[in-house]
Amino acid sequence: MNSINKISTIRGIIALSPLFVFLALYLILSLALGDFYKMPLSVAFILSAIWGILTTKGISLRKRIEVFSGGAANPDIIYMVWIFIMAGAFALLAQKTGATEATVNLTLNVLPTNFLMPGLFLAACFVSMSVGTSVGTVVALTPVAAGIAQQTAQPIELFVAIIVGGAFFGDNLSFISDTTITATRSQGCEMSDKFKVNIWLTVPAALLIFAIYAVMGSDIVAPVEAPLSNWVLVVPYLIVIITAIMGLNVLLVLFLGILSSVALGTVFTDFSVIEMFGFMGSGIDSVGNLIVVTLLASGLLGLIKYNGGIDYVLQSLTAHISGKRGAQTVIAALVCIVNVCTANNTIAIITVGGLSKEISDKYGLDKRKTASILDTCSCVMQSILPYGAQVLMAASLAGISPLLIVPHLYYPFALGIMVALSIIFQFPRRHS
Repeated sequence: MNSINKISTIRGIIALSPLFVFLALYLILSLALGDFYKMPLSVAFILSAIWGILTTKGISLRKRIEVFSGGAANPDIIYMVWIFIMAGAFALLAQKTGATEATVNLTLNVLPTNFLMPGLFLAACFVSMSVGTSVGTVVALTPVAAGIAQQTAQPIELFVAIIVGGAFFGDNLSFISDTTITATRSQGCEMSDKFKVNIWLTVPAALLIFAIYAVMGSDIVAPVEAPLSNWVLVVPYLIVIITAIMGLNVLLVLFLGILSSVALGTVFTDFSVIEMFGFMGSGIDSVGNLIVVTLLASGLLGLIKYNGGIDYVLQSLTAHISGKRGAQTVIAALVCIVNVCTANNTIAIITVGGLSKEISDKYGLDKRKTASILDTCSCVMQSILPYGAQVLMAASLAGISPLLIVPHLYYPFALGIMVALSIIFQFPRRHS
């Protein structure tokens, strides 16, 4: 804890002020206007970034812009940009060649309509658990969920939220998830031990939400006609899901999806290869705004970190800790607030992991419970950020505002409640 730079209150608030400006411009203004499309995310981030650059002191304007650019050039962010590009190309290509429609119609024919909502949730949970990444799950299943919502005249944002929520079930639990690996390594415990703690939080929340979806979806009416298209066109989505479950790199997974879509499109559609390349280009263009927003957000958060915003949050929350419940609450708050400031749950865990270990040792916390709190809280917060990669990707693929998705994220909210209850009542008892 001594490694945290001492930050004054005034300096800390100024460092965090770009985030406050963004929230006021985008979230509060959108709610006040009652329209989530009035204020573009990109404009909100540009204005917040300008404020962040102006409030950065002690260095030249050129250096301030370099700090901002360095935040945007974070390797994790650039890697996410490549995923967005490949996902955009695959999504529109699959749609134009009939793969999305075939997959939607196959789902409607296989699943009873009153089981569509819980069925999609189960699918997202299973795929994310196997893949270990929420982004890969969102990319694979969001177009299908959006298509089913359209076919059944249901709110698209609700069906997309089902996928996002289920995607974080696996991101939180999977043994190959980067958040699981980071949380357990930072606390010095085994992944299997953290998993045993986590299931006390995730399984009850998932079962509750599954039941809610079953009730909500019980009155969904089947479309008048859901013709079973050429079943072979489903293959690109099957390849994406199966290769992801096999553990292949997500970029390679999307490349195989594109390759199979082009091959099947050549055989089963009238499109030429050049036309399909055009679809891919249009798909890449469609995620241009998503990429811009991601880079702007990362640059803004780079400024906040440079100016001491993260250090101020860490020092403020660790100043007054008393007892095990207080220590666990502070750890949960730390990772959540840093996640808000970084929009990346893995980075948030890395940032507060060492400090959390010190708090855990000082107050006699079980390291397995601490790792579970870090992983679970970071996933909860990441899933409800309208500027987080997962919600942005889902919104882009579905063609809706990210703010429309957030209120329907039932599973993350239920999981957050379970974390709070586990701290209040100290369960599971043997790990508390």
